[in-house]
Amino acid sequence: MEKLTYYWKKLRQNKLAYNLVLIAAIILAMAVTAHFVMQIGTRHGARRIVPDFSGVKLDEARRIAHKYDLTLHINDSLFVPAYEGGIVLDQLPEGGVEVKPGRTVYITINSFRQKMVPVPYVAGRSLRQAKNMLEIAGLEIGELIYRADMATNYVLEEYCEGRPVTQDSRIQAEMGSGVTLYVGVEDGFGSTVVPRLVGFPLKEAKGRLWELGLNVGKIDFDEGINLLNQKDARVYVQVPTAERSAALGSRVNLKLTLDEKKLAQHRAIAEKQAREAAEERLRLERERADSLAQAEFEQAAGAGEEPLPETLPATDNDGFFD
Repeated sequence: MEKLTYYWKKLRQNKLAYNLVLIAAIILAMAVTAHFVMQIGTRHGARRIVPDFSGVKLDEARRIAHKYDLTLHINDSLFVPAYEGGIVLDQLPEGGVEVKPGRTVYITINSFRQKMVPVPYVAGRSLRQAKNMLEIAGLEIGELIYRADMATNYVLEEYCEGRPVTQDSRIQAEMGSGVTLYVGVEDGFGSTVVPRLVGFPLKEAKGRLWELGLNVGKIDFDEGINLLNQKDARVYVQVPTAERSAALGSRVNLKLTLDEKKLAQHRAIAEKQAREAAEERLRLERERADSLAQAEFEQAAGAGEEPLPETLPATDNDGFFD
């Protein structure tokens, strides 16, 4: 004790050393205080198990969340007719996960009825514009029906639930409903090429088909896919396969899965089929072109006329180096 007193007196006599020790003591005290404050503020070490709110009504879910010192936030709502309105369909984090007290749990609830939205008037628009306008409104294309017209891939008429949509109509439909479009096609332009859809989610696959003038055919989901996880499913089979020629308005059937291994396996098969179909399509196009050229030659020869010399088609670079 006497030694401690002696060293303390010596320290007090040395102003520089005394101040340095004092500053170090203050910093240490502040660090210890901050540590305990952080422990209290962040509830370090405290844990809560997130309950499973799936299938629970919203009021009951809020009561349970309060009991577990958690906060609920409605992140989205869906309309699933098979479930009662107002119940929790999905949550994040999932039930059984350890979190700190006060954590926010984001939930998706089931609406009591589907939201009604106005149907936009898209007649006179290109097919791509019409598709985009419908998607922005929360609707989609139900069916494309082609009619002979000089305005290829322009919408001629529009129907929703059998009712014609006009510029002055004020028709409303449930969100997600399909609209029937009558589209023009000029003679000689009635075919398209089936796009590659394997690996795409359903929404994007539909959009690619509609933009090319094709309809969505039968949709099959693997076991385990429902309305909640459907957005994560990917196309693994399409019929007809990609790169084949198809008449405008034709239907393409789709199969979707959540199995990554199955998707990878079928993707390799689909790529091979697409390459073979593209080669076959190009071969048939060349044969058709040669056949037409031969027919024109024979017609010209029969009429006693000299056939026109074959010329190469102009390109963007023609004349560039003149």
